Parts: sequence; C-alpha cells; structure tokens
Amino acid sequence: MALSGTNRMALTRCPRLLPNVCSRASSWWSGVEMGPPDAILGVTEAFKRDSNPKKMNLGVGAYRDDNGKPFVLPSVRKAEELLVSQKLDKEYLPISGNAEFCKEAIKLALGDDNPALADGLNVTVQAISGTGALRVGSAFLSKFFPGPKNVWLPAPTWGNHVPIFKHVNMDVQQYRYYDPKTCGFNFSGALEDIAKIPKGSLIMLHACAHNPTGVDPKPEQWDEMSKVIKERELLPFFDMAYQGFASGDVARDAYAVRKFLEDGHKICLSQSFSKNMGLYGERAGAFSIICQDKDEAARVLSQVKILIRPMYSNPPLHGSRIVAAILTNPELRAIWLNDVKGMADRIISMRTKLKANLAKEGSVKDWSHITEQIGMFCFTGMTPDQVDKLTSEFSVYLTKDGRISVAGIASTNVDYLAHAMHQVTK
Repeated sequence: MALSGTNRMALTRCPRLLPNVCSRASSWWSGVEMGPPDAILGVTEAFKRDSNPKKMNLGVGAYRDDNGKPFVLPSVRKAEELLVSQKLDKEYLPISGNAEFCKEAIKLALGDDNPALADGLNVTVQAISGTGALRVGSAFLSKFFPGPKNVWLPAPTWGNHVPIFKHVNMDVQQYRYYDPKTCGFNFSGALEDIAKIPKGSLIMLHACAHNPTGVDPKPEQWDEMSKVIKERELLPFFDMAYQGFASGDVARDAYAVRKFLEDGHKICLSQSFSKNMGLYGERAGAFSIICQDKDEAARVLSQVKILIRPMYSNPPLHGSRIVAAILTNPELRAIWLNDVKGMADRIISMRTKLKANLAKEGSVKDWSHITEQIGMFCFTGMTPDQVDKLTSEFSVYLTKDGRISVAGIASTNVDYLAHAMHQVTK
C-alpha cells in the first residue's frame, strides 16, 4: 500500500519505525573479512617508510636502471613518436585484439618459419598482459579441457598462478621443481613427479626465467621433460613472461616452447611484453592455443572470444600498437633487440658482482647459484630469520622466502648488499 506524504514524513523523523530496513541498510558488508596484505606491496610500503639512506628495495618485479630508476626503452620512445606522428584514432579493438600485434607476438614466440603458423593452427588473442592471458586461458580450460579439471604447477611457482586457476574452480596440484639444498633445479624430482601425473592432465611450465627462483632447466633437460610429458599425454601450458629478458636472446629464451612443438605437442601459451619491452602499465600480452587443424582453430577462437566479451570486452590499444610497431619495423626491432640485451646483460653483471663481492667479504658459503640462476629474480637461499635481520639491521627489503629482484641492485650498492648478506649468513 502506498504511503501518504504525512506517513512518509513520520517514518523519516522516526527511523525506529523501520528497524529492519535501517539495520539491513547499515550492515550490507558487515560479513566482509579483512584480506591479507599483498606480500610484495607490503615490502614496498615498509621500504618507503624507512629513512636509512642506504635502504634497498629488492622486492619489486620491475626493471630498474643502474641508478635505480624506471627505464623506458629507447625503442619504445621511438615507436611512440612514430605512432603520434601517424595521428591514429582511439577506436575500440575487436574482441580478439590488435590483429597485427597478435600475428607478431606469436611469431616472436614460435619463430617466423614455424609450421604451426604456416598451417594456420594457432589461435592467438591479445590479453591484458600475462596475467590476463593466463586468466583467459584458465577460463577456456575450465570450460572445455576434456581431461581432469586440475592443473599441475611447479613448486614453487609465481604467486598469481594458484589464485588464477582456483578462481575458475580448477584443482591445483604441484610437482617438485626447486631444490633448496642446491638452490637449483630438482631435475630428478621433477621427472619422477611428472611421470606420475594422471594421463590427460594439464601441466604449467615457465618457458624461461622461472619466477620466483630464477632456476631454469638446461636444453637437454627440457628435451627429457618433453618426452615424459608426451608419454603422459599431458597438455603443456607455457607461461613466457621474459622472452629475451632472461638471456638477452629471444630465440634462446623460447627454446622450450619451440622444442615442445617440434616434438609434436599441442600447447597453450601466455606471453607478456611488460618485462622485455618495459610496457608494465600498458598491459600488453597474448594468449595462444595451438590446434590440430584450421577448423578446430576456428571453433576454439569463437569460444575464446565468447569468454572474453563479458570479462573486459576488448583489450587496450596503445601498448599493442607499440609492440606491433617495434616488431614490424626493422630499424625499431634492431634497436629493441639491443635494448633487451642491454637489460639482460646488466642483470647478469649484477649477479656476477654480487657473487664476487660475497667472496671478497670472506663468505665461505657456496653462492654459485647466484650466477647459475637467470632472469630478474634470484632465490638466495636465505632463511626467513636471515631475511628479517637483513631488513631490520641493513634496511634491505625482500620477500620472506629470500627472493631478491636482481634488477633492484646497482653498481653503487652491490657491495653494500654483499656485506649485508654476509653479515646475516656467516
């Protein structure tokens, strides 16, 4: 029954007349619990509060130059100048993204002459960087993967892998990967575990620069893993976030992906251009599936697009244009290859200097894993207690598991870091 104006006024003046309504309206979110803080953001926040002039932030997963500053690649600057001069529009991209970007991204991953590309077997869509590619891929696999609805991840793995797959209700399992005794790859343990994975399952592999450990299989170990994964009839899902950034060589860093295709695997692939082009905030990534034939590829693409549409409709434009400009322009591509090698070489040199300075400090520990690991991150082998001392006594900030971002080290503070690490580990 409708209320008269007088009755409405009375209810306004006397809210106790509507206790249920008031109670409900004031407690919609009373059941929401406080979530745990993000581990990396917590490190950065603590670093910012520290007044020590020698403080170091080794938690952030972004490249820094030798002055500790964010670095925009010269090739990216030139590509942006070119794009501005063309006075392009800002129209929506298709659901699958920038077609030229997709074409060049998968060519970079597989190689220009890969038969899968020549035969039109790839489904490649632009995604919101590597995380978005994994998210699209997990959604597709959750709905259409004919095998068990589980995924086998290396232990440890990138922190976002687990929640991404759990978000689509897939069961997460792990296989041995990192050996804390050697700070290296547990090859025998990995093979033993992979050989026991139920046939027809999904396995996640880091193509290069394993995050968080920096530990990668050698080419001959990848070869053996490919054989065992083929025997178990597993579907490999490669996460390739560091192509070129790991070793400075884009072909070398794509070895595993290309070898598995050569061995007859049909794969899923996530790519990111955040690290190797420094396009962190542009969110430029790609998700690909290699199919059996063109008809299968057409059907898969149709379903991937249906999944993307309610997620984010279509991906960002500017970053994809930068990537496409760099990969299609011979001059820009040459500059970029030099840029990415320069970033990789700086990180490799910081590893070498850190190890040498630890020896100079008199450390008798075996730090060979610092130079044997690769990419942005290094699993130092330090314990949580040692990490706490490193932070409290020397203002060196890193995650509790002892992982450091080598990109956060500079020639001006690598000796200080070595001194601090020696003091807490001797």
